[in-house]
Amino acid sequence: MENATTRPRTRFLLGAALLSTGLLAGAFGYGAANLVPTFDAVPIDMRLDFHTELMKSNGITMQAAMAVSALSALTLAALTQGRTRALAAAAGLLTVASFLITRFGNVPINGRIKQWAATAPPADHAEILQRWEAFNVARTCTAIVAFTVLICVACAGHAGGHRSSRPAR
Repeated sequence: MENATTRPRTRFLLGAALLSTGLLAGAFGYGAANLVPTFDAVPIDMRLDFHTELMKSNGITMQAAMAVSALSALTLAALTQGRTRALAAAAGLLTVASFLITRFGNVPINGRIKQWAATAPPADHAEILQRWEAFNVARTCTAIVAFTVLICVACAGHAGGHRSSRPAR
């Protein structure tokens, strides 16, 4: 019996959504588990220099992952029905939330960090960096939940794709 996630176009979209959202969740997860504690362990000038350099390449790759993740999940939602539609839409919206948190939370602070690296951090820099870390945790959580939701879509579609199309006797 064919279902929404066994059709070639929707299988491709689900694969693209899983790959891009998995990469996004993995990158954010790695950053939260490894980079942030390292940032906190080194002297502030080293953190600022490294953070500034990281953002130069990170901005492009992370925005691309967020765009592909959101677009593929939302397109999957538009082409499917029922529970698959709801779950794919939820995953897409969670990825959009990751983007919005990044754009309006982390990015403005990244701009300040770049200025501090060229000059000196202000007296309240620790509080500002803690706010950046809180935004980082929030976007990491939304990306991980989006990935988990898409895994549920894939598992439900996989199980449905192996059912016999013949009625039970």
